[in-house]
Amino acid sequence: MSSDTAPDREHSPWWRTAVIYQVYIRSFADGNGDGVGDLAGLRNRLPHLRDLGVDALWINPWYPSGMADGGYDVADYRDIDPCFGTLAEAEELLAEAHELGLRVLLDIVPNHTSEQHALFAEALAAGPGSAARERYLFRDGKGPDGALPPNDWRSMFGGRAWTRITEPDGSPGQWYLHLFAPEQPDLNWDNPDVRAEFETTLRFWFDRGVDGFRIDVAHGLAKHPDLPDLGIEEHHVFAPERDEEGHPFWDLDSVHEIYRDWRRIADTYAGDRAYVAEAHARHHRLPQYLRPDELHTAFNFDYLRAPWDARALREVIDRSISAHATVGAPATWVLSNHDVVRHVTRYGRADTTERGNRPGPPPDTDLELGTRRARAATLLTLGLPGGAYVYQGEELGLWEVEDIPAERLQDPTWERSGHTVRGRDGCRVPIPWSGGAPPFGFGPAGCVPWLPQPDAWKAYTVAAETGVEGSMLELYRDALRQRRAHPDLGETPLTWLDAREGVLYFARGARWRCAVNLSAAPWPLPEDCRVLLASGPPPDGQLPDGQLPVDTAVWLEADVPSGA
Repeated sequence: MSSDTAPDREHSPWWRTAVIYQVYIRSFADGNGDGVGDLAGLRNRLPHLRDLGVDALWINPWYPSGMADGGYDVADYRDIDPCFGTLAEAEELLAEAHELGLRVLLDIVPNHTSEQHALFAEALAAGPGSAARERYLFRDGKGPDGALPPNDWRSMFGGRAWTRITEPDGSPGQWYLHLFAPEQPDLNWDNPDVRAEFETTLRFWFDRGVDGFRIDVAHGLAKHPDLPDLGIEEHHVFAPERDEEGHPFWDLDSVHEIYRDWRRIADTYAGDRAYVAEAHARHHRLPQYLRPDELHTAFNFDYLRAPWDARALREVIDRSISAHATVGAPATWVLSNHDVVRHVTRYGRADTTERGNRPGPPPDTDLELGTRRARAATLLTLGLPGGAYVYQGEELGLWEVEDIPAERLQDPTWERSGHTVRGRDGCRVPIPWSGGAPPFGFGPAGCVPWLPQPDAWKAYTVAAETGVEGSMLELYRDALRQRRAHPDLGETPLTWLDAREGVLYFARGARWRCAVNLSAAPWPLPEDCRVLLASGPPPDGQLPDGQLPVDTAVWLEADVPSGA
């Protein structure tokens, strides 16, 4: 797969090739010692991101919140939660990041608000049939006394997706929809007040210099007007049984009108402001979000979920590049985020497919194997055309923490699943910076991180890995430096080269090559290439006898340009 031309990186919008670092702010760095990451901590650690070599950072929600879902229950979209700092500090962070050459994207949560949001409080007080209630999805219940929910929809966190309220006069009242936690009532995006509220929010942050937004649940804003039953007991991202007919609340066509309006707002600002969609859509429908008058990029969940298998990965890569090309958008590549098991752990299991949090004890994991594969996956991911995301801590080789005491778990999935699904806390443990014991420099000495850190992380701190040849951190730094500097990268297209079964081998441009060995035996490296960077031993990159070991990736430079 290739094309004859590629956009000039120097004149192409930054977001087409950017590597964006995800900051889960609660777990990045604690500046005041209360055990929760904050703006002061993030500002102090911005040089780490500059030195790492990323282009931008995406910050998970920092708004005032009831914290029922880690900040994704927003009570005010135009302020900062006091546990993180102040609006003035946020403005200072933006200025400091820009001085370091880092762009900043915020997380925006348009599917639902917090139950503590002023609009929801107004809706509760106003009563049935009011204009205030029309901003949310209130409905009368079924049955003679309205005691049954309006339909059979289920919450993503377990249990039903409807909660009944008590009316202002004390009587049992209507039900409101919440596809996530009860503290997260869904908004009605057919309502013009809702649309105006978010357009004001976008301008509020763009005016302060924000470079873009990651859109939470971008596929979920529109709902079928009849709110029909779904017909299944539980659902996660999609209900395959209904996909051909059209799902009643995921990926409806009417959602695109919203994003066309949002794009018009972004385009009024200088500096190539950008949106990235968290859109769980079938691969043939995802490009609809990325048409030239809609959003700019979207997370590639097909790639994140793919198993450690050469055929499966190549299929996902080809399908992603082809689908995005239909609308002229760049693909993006991501291995981990704040909602999934860290890929060091995932790749160390018999089933390497990302399947989300599952009930019961975790499967057996070989962390040494998982780390070796994660290193190879890093070079594969950063070698592909388009953009990429790095989830905080993956540059250190951190794994999923799966032995957090039950009393310390905070993900709402734990409670709503009846203590059968531990949830996402294992990938959200505060990251280690220095020292030989918790809090590992996450905060001042004596602070107790909001989730416990493993003692073994003392060998995985930023300080412990800095300058150490062959460490995960130095692998990321080398790869990101080369990615930015090599003339064959940027938006140069990908061309597959001949290799045996189980080996991914491709070219970008005239000389640059990448090979990843997912087979069961070493693979002889091409004789006309020199090694630029290798994911595996030995640290000096001089691979033994010209062989690429199993579960290892290498970046190469050919002596002779392609076609010469």
